Parts: sequence; C-alpha cells; structure tokens
Amino acid sequence: MRIAVIGTGYVGLVAGTCFAESGNSVVCLDIDQDKIAGLKRGEVPIYEPGLEEILKRNVHDGRLKFTTDYEDAIPQAQVVFIAVGTPPGEDGSADLQYVLAAARSAAVLLNGYTVIVDKSTVPVGTADQVRAAIRELTEEEFDVVSNPEFLKEGAAVDDFLRPDRVVIGSDRPRASEVMDELYEPFVRTGNPILHMDVRSAELTKYAANSMLATRISFMNEIANLCTLLGADVDAVRSGIGSDDRIGAKFLFSGIGYGGSCFPKDVQAVFRTAAENGYDFRILKAVEAVNESQKLIIAERVMKHFGEDLSSRRFAVWGLAFKPNTDDMREAPALVVIEALLAAGAAITAHDPEAMNESRRHYLGDRIDYSERPMEALEGADALIVLTEWNEFRRPDFEAIHSALKQPVIFDGRNIYPRGTLEKLGFTYDCIGR
Repeated sequence: MRIAVIGTGYVGLVAGTCFAESGNSVVCLDIDQDKIAGLKRGEVPIYEPGLEEILKRNVHDGRLKFTTDYEDAIPQAQVVFIAVGTPPGEDGSADLQYVLAAARSAAVLLNGYTVIVDKSTVPVGTADQVRAAIRELTEEEFDVVSNPEFLKEGAAVDDFLRPDRVVIGSDRPRASEVMDELYEPFVRTGNPILHMDVRSAELTKYAANSMLATRISFMNEIANLCTLLGADVDAVRSGIGSDDRIGAKFLFSGIGYGGSCFPKDVQAVFRTAAENGYDFRILKAVEAVNESQKLIIAERVMKHFGEDLSSRRFAVWGLAFKPNTDDMREAPALVVIEALLAAGAAITAHDPEAMNESRRHYLGDRIDYSERPMEALEGADALIVLTEWNEFRRPDFEAIHSALKQPVIFDGRNIYPRGTLEKLGFTYDCIGR
C-alpha cells in the first residue's frame, strides 16, 4: 500500500518506519528541512530502541523516503496519516492548528479516493473539522478515520509491530476495509482490531492515558500515606496488584508521571468536559497530586540539608521522564532540579540518553553533566535518583558510599533495597517505604 505520513515526530516517525517494515511504500513528510535532511542521512532525531536499525534498513531497501514537499508524498498516497503535534494551549486544550494546516495542504493534492487518518492525539470532534477543511478544497473522494496510537516510549517499535489492540474509528465500510488491510500483518497473533464510531475512537486514547495517570497518582497517594503510617508501599502494591480485577501494571509509586502524553491528555479530558458543562473532578485531582508529587524529593533534600543549599552539590542520576527514552517533556527531574537550583544547590547529572536534550532545550549549562554515573558523585553531598534506568539498579554501593561526602541517597523511583543500604550505613530516603 502507498502511504504518506505527515509529521516526523515521535508518532509519525515510528508509524511510518513500521509500516515500511511490513512492506508498504511510505513517504514521511515534514516541513522541518534540517530534520528531513538528517533522516535522509540515517540520523534519527529521537532515541527509541530498535528504531534506527529498521529505519536504515527500509531506507536502504527503498520502502521508506523522506521529503519536505507535499507534492512528493500526497498525490500517489492511498492512505494519508496526519501525525503532527497538538500542543496544549494556554488553557490546556489541544491546539489543532497544525492538524488542520496539514489537512488543508494535503487536500489540494488528493488524487483519487484517499483515506485520511488522524493519528495525532486529538480532541473529540477533530475528525469533523478535518473533514470539513478538506471538503472545502477538493472534489476528490475521501474518508476521515480516527486511529489513535497507544505507543509506550521506550517500547514503541515493539508496540507498533505487535499491538495489543488497534482502534479504528470510522462509519464508512470502504475506509474500514482499507485500514483492516493495512493493519492485518500486525495482528496475526489474534489481538483485536476494534471498530467503533469516530468520536468513541477519539475519546478512547484520552480515556486510556487518563486511567493510567489516575493509577499512578492513586499509588503515589497511597505511598504518602504509607510514609505517615509506617507501612511499605511495595507490600501494598503486591497485595492489590495480585487482584485480577486490578492488575499489577502502573502501580509503582515515585515522583510522578511526565512525558508528552499523560500531562497533556489528562488536561485535555477535563478541559473538554468543562466545555460540555461537566466537572471532571477525578482528573483534576490526578493532575494536582502529580504536580505536588514531583516536589517530594526536593522537599526531602531540604528537610535533610536545610533550605539554604548554596554550599551543597548533588549528584543526579536520571533526567528523562522514563527509561529508554531521551524525552524530557514534563519530566519530574526538571521540577526537582529547578527547586534545588532555586535553593542554591549545584548539580552534576548523568543520564544515558537525555543529557544532550537537557543541554539543548531544558537545563542548558545551569548544571554540570557527567558521562559516567560514578563520576557524577565526585564532590557530591548526596545521590538523587530520578529515572529508573536499568544501569542504575545494581551499582557498587560501597563505591558510592566512599565517593559521597555524606552517605545519603534520595531514591525517587524506589529501585534500591532499603535493608542493604542501611546495613552499609547509608541514610536512604525513598517514597512510601
């Protein structure tokens, strides 16, 4: 099948590459000339395990191409995916200007029947706006489909190639048949393609992310209560996660969620609800809990060392919002570090993938960076763990004890065994244990 993907951000690049991997002819389109030039050279602008390998293979084999010109991508496409950004506006609602601009640019180049697919995370009713925008500019036949993505950063390639479900929102049989044909290679193990109306599909993505965010904030509240009661949140998590009505996923406590999806999607749901006269109280609480949770480690540091940290240096392990990504959007680490910097602290940070991202877009040269985790400990008063990368999980604790000015660890992800550290003489501060 001939596919065009508008937008080479996280969703568009993964989708386009994976569609090419299943034998389709794919052209990925972006107006960012530098990004497209880099992709043509095989330079992947995001860190995602496995993506670079299959991208280069499909470029080499001629199934995957990149362009900045709509005329190179749209006229021959049978399916056009819109995967551009939908950043939150000042009021938290999704900004659709890029989605609608992409739809209009594609509309004037449609050549025969085309399925237009909203792949970006968009509010309910977006497909209607896209359909109207295209209809104003073309007489060609087309249908608009909602096909939300459910990719986990750090496992996106595997999620796309082996999805647990595919959601197709359409009331047009012809469009549904095209989408079934496109996704059939990915669901041969029996996982479902779920067909539903467009608006239900649009809401499904928001509802899924909001539910996961709610589980995280709930467990962080339980962890905070455990701290007050002297209980162990890990034991509580095991106790409730073994109930098959609840399940074990997304029940780990810590310093809150971040990334490009959960914060934006939670806000979008309660903003959409408000626009329709409904007060979505649970999600307002979920967001409030998450924002306060991000500050817990900074508060613990200042409780231990005092509010004036001008004579202190801290080693930080982890900048990305989660492991296996370089994404720092809404990362809890940013909140923690900003609070420590405001109190006068000096920071030396290490992250396996996100340090360049931090230098370019977030913390710049306001903190120091170390290429190796242990080197970040030099001259540090304490170690602060903010992202649960695998390489941080079983370090040489005796070497850490010797390197730190004081044997203090603040663990924002609960990855270390308390008993072991206390036997070694550490002061160990974690979440709810």
